[in-house]
Amino acid sequence: MLIVEEPFGPGAVVEALYADEPDGALLTRLAGETVTVEPLPDQDWIALSQEGLPPVRAGRFFVHGAHDAGIVPDGVIPIRIEAGLAFGTGHHETTALCLSVLSDLARKERFAHVLDLGCGTGLIAIGAAKLWKRRVLASDIDPVAIEVTDENAQLNGAGLLVQSVVADGLTHPVLAGGAPYDLIIANILAGPLTFLARQIVAALAPGGTLVLSGLLHNQENMVLSFYHPLRLIGRRRDGPWSALVLAKPNR
Repeated sequence: MLIVEEPFGPGAVVEALYADEPDGALLTRLAGETVTVEPLPDQDWIALSQEGLPPVRAGRFFVHGAHDAGIVPDGVIPIRIEAGLAFGTGHHETTALCLSVLSDLARKERFAHVLDLGCGTGLIAIGAAKLWKRRVLASDIDPVAIEVTDENAQLNGAGLLVQSVVADGLTHPVLAGGAPYDLIIANILAGPLTFLARQIVAALAPGGTLVLSGLLHNQENMVLSFYHPLRLIGRRRDGPWSALVLAKPNR
């Protein structure tokens, strides 16, 4: 886990958990930096992390854990997500950016065919399902993430609207069969965004909207260069992170 606002800066701190005690001297030689090895007590770290996570307000959404269920304000779309083994509790800037973008898009458009690519906990897919009351396809390469997505969709009353699938890219039969999509949200890292660019562009319907996130400010131009058939129509930033909104030309 990278701690600090600039994850790739010289002041970044990396924390790693090991089941067995690692060789600190060996890690120091390999990393070229001082590595400190300390034992951790046997605790329920997921429960402890939940206690410290405040609710998140992103656009129309109010993302919270069970411990904050009693403080949901009026006029919001509540989504309950517990900290766990999949990415996406709303606390990372990229997830909050995507939710804010969805809120803005919902003011002027409705989408019938939506794909959340790299869904993590399913938070973004659940948000889209609640906004447009339409079925959303959610995919992730990690089977654990898909299990978590299904659980969260049921928990938030969106079990019938969120269809999830374990898939690497968009060539999976379910994803290919669901194309073209008029909205694709891909909150993944810059590397996968560039690697999957052709597949994503091909799966996007003419006139469709694409939301890309999981990238840093200094990666925007590089990522955009892989999506040259599309037009940049919006950009959001929070800290060092960015979300880009692109549109595919109509035929």
